[in-house]
Amino acid sequence: MIQQIHPHTELGHVKLKVSNLERSISFYRGVIGLQLLKRNDKTAEFTADGMHPLLLIEEIPNAVVLPERSAAGLYHFAILLPNRKELGLTLKNLLSSHIEIGQGDHLVSEALYLSDPDQNGIEIYRDRPREGWNRDDEGNYVMGTEPVDIAGLLEEAGDREWKGLPPETKIGHVHFHVRDLREAKDFYHSVLGFGIAGDYRFMSALFVSAGGYHHHIGLNVWAGQGAPFAPAEAAGMAYYTVLLPNQAELENTIYKLKSSGHAPRRKEGAWFVKDPASGVDIRLAVK
Repeated sequence: MIQQIHPHTELGHVKLKVSNLERSISFYRGVIGLQLLKRNDKTAEFTADGMHPLLLIEEIPNAVVLPERSAAGLYHFAILLPNRKELGLTLKNLLSSHIEIGQGDHLVSEALYLSDPDQNGIEIYRDRPREGWNRDDEGNYVMGTEPVDIAGLLEEAGDREWKGLPPETKIGHVHFHVRDLREAKDFYHSVLGFGIAGDYRFMSALFVSAGGYHHHIGLNVWAGQGAPFAPAEAAGMAYYTVLLPNQAELENTIYKLKSSGHAPRRKEGAWFVKDPASGVDIRLAVK
């Protein structure tokens, strides 16, 4: 019997590898709207509330920017805004930045898509109220990719001035290319205990979550079955954080990993384990 992960489990900060620190600092401040919390010669931390890190970046010597969908690893990380008005304000700023923007109304959410200077994928989105989310006969959340009401978003923003991301901003989900969906399902569902939010075989994707969310982790094989892991010197995601609600839940998760043959390691006051399907590290900590 699968032991479900605690329903109050959430995601914490993510860490990215970049090729040029100064360029990335300028992008994440001016385009995305994060505040610089601290920096040194090779790393920088960003925040939305002025206190807690939301994003870390590290400049990698001789970093390689991989072609799109050429390796397992980051597809995008998703920044969750507290309401539609903030998404409209973000859209206004993105339009003024003259960068390429994608968009999708996923029924459970409205989302904008872009990439940073190293082609790290970013989604910025707002959720619709949970009572309006629907499931199909197999228990999968009904999602789609319809056009976003751009005019409505801009109307929501009105004449308000964009002042960066609001303090309530958080990491909503992460989405990865993986080498095998069965391997990913076994790790995230059978071992870690994330619930199946959407088993979308028709699109070669799997969404898993804690507490009935539409997805905390998206997994796909759009880079190809058996896709190689990204090399260490490639730009991409170094790790993302899974936050357990208390120490007992963290210890239980570490026990499940060790019992299933995975090898979590202690580092920098937290536990780390490698996702066997994407090759990305997961940082496990208490909220």
